[in-house]
Amino acid sequence: MHPEVTSDTPGSCPKCGMDLVPQAEAGEHAHHEHGHHAEPAAEPKGPYICPMHPEVTSDTPGSCPKCGMDLVPQAEAGKHADHGHGHHAEPATEPTGPYTCPMQPDVASDTPGSCPKCGMDLVQQAEAGKHAHGGHGGHKHHKDMPAQEGQGEHAAHGAHEQQDAHGAHHGHTGHGAAPDIPGIEPHFMSMVELTEGKPVSPDGLVMEWIDAPFGPFFPGLPGGLHLDLTLDGDSVAGTAVRGMKMAALPSGVALEDFADHLADAVPLSPVAMRELACRAAEKATGQTAPKDTLAARAAAVERERIASHLNWLAGLARQAGLAPLGRRAAAMEHRVRTAKADEVAEQATSITSLLYGALNRSLMGPKLTGIGTLQGASEGPVARAADHASDARHGDGVYDELGFEPITQDEGDAMARLRQRCAEIGQSLDLISAAGATAMPEMPRATGDGHGTATLETPRGPATLHLTLKGGTVASAHLKTPFSDLAAHVPDLIKQMELADALTAIASLDLDPWSATQ
Repeated sequence: MHPEVTSDTPGSCPKCGMDLVPQAEAGEHAHHEHGHHAEPAAEPKGPYICPMHPEVTSDTPGSCPKCGMDLVPQAEAGKHADHGHGHHAEPATEPTGPYTCPMQPDVASDTPGSCPKCGMDLVQQAEAGKHAHGGHGGHKHHKDMPAQEGQGEHAAHGAHEQQDAHGAHHGHTGHGAAPDIPGIEPHFMSMVELTEGKPVSPDGLVMEWIDAPFGPFFPGLPGGLHLDLTLDGDSVAGTAVRGMKMAALPSGVALEDFADHLADAVPLSPVAMRELACRAAEKATGQTAPKDTLAARAAAVERERIASHLNWLAGLARQAGLAPLGRRAAAMEHRVRTAKADEVAEQATSITSLLYGALNRSLMGPKLTGIGTLQGASEGPVARAADHASDARHGDGVYDELGFEPITQDEGDAMARLRQRCAEIGQSLDLISAAGATAMPEMPRATGDGHGTATLETPRGPATLHLTLKGGTVASAHLKTPFSDLAAHVPDLIKQMELADALTAIASLDLDPWSATQ
């Protein structure tokens, strides 16, 4: 069956498994019905080529570098089996025409190359559709039959031809099966075809991407935060961040009631929102409070900053698997949130001890170092953790009186953000001590018209309020918070990051999903 296979010792054919026979005996054929004798096979001559890739030639026997098949003599590669009553098939013509894929006949190209579906080398179209010629009494199928036609219905004739190789020629032959390709089963569908149209990872791997929502209640992330992550295996391929839909700021309400409405709209920073409303109202009405009152109001904002940073630390510790640290931070936050100035001072030692443990005695360092490095933030604790000294308190007359100076870190990663907030807690303790008292902001009364704008450094960054008064009531209000600017960095920050690290990086930003631009 495969005369190009030779061996100095008996054995089996590596292509069809048949027993090897002496070369002189291989050309003999049995005599049948009409007494005709098969002509002896001519000795193959000429250079060697690949049956599947005729452009591959060699002066010596060997294997095709493209498909691994054994090279055969060029004169023999074009031959077809001759059957019937002494009639011979016409010699094959040189393949011409465009290139196609043996496995995907719909793929065509004017030049050689690889199939985009299965990766196989393209062959000339005329060669891809060849079939052995045979028949009774010299009849044969037309050589121009399309490649797909008859390919399936004559596949079984390969077994019949193996029987003919043992001398059982009865005057009838079938068509040769399509060329066997080692290692590829019929109707094989490759991974290239199976994954066609699917997203490709940066490393070139094609995987099934899945959408995974997180929130609005996920441990370690702020309550109300919605994350829609597209996962490529265990890494993040895409991200969408959404906060809670903030209620529209009221209009037509009395000025003295507006602070309560604003505090309800941003529940994670109610004291800061009340102070922001007071400052904007004072600008609109031209009023101001005494210095000691302004200092006490600033101290109340700093007390909220301490509580907010402790609450953030509790969530980050829980996400990192450090439950004891998380419980201690949460308990401390509860004690501080409504404490008076002297009560805050009494807790200062315990707070300092907690922060020291978070920075030096826990596993927070190994879990946060190098995670979520962000240098592009322009404001808030995240920016200050990357050595950007942007703080709305700097240059504020009230804070200048209390001795405020911005604090920054260098690295800009999640660990730097932990150090930044711990340092700000210590700084807020000092500011409260300098003020000597805390006082909740109280809105001024107004009867006329006016417009005021104020900016305040909240625990998460600066917030700005534009307030317009008509006849002593709020005609319009517009609030800008840090959420949208910080959330815009998240997709690039966690792209291609492993999921666990991505969630840690997002948690380290301390996004406030309840605040939004209004």
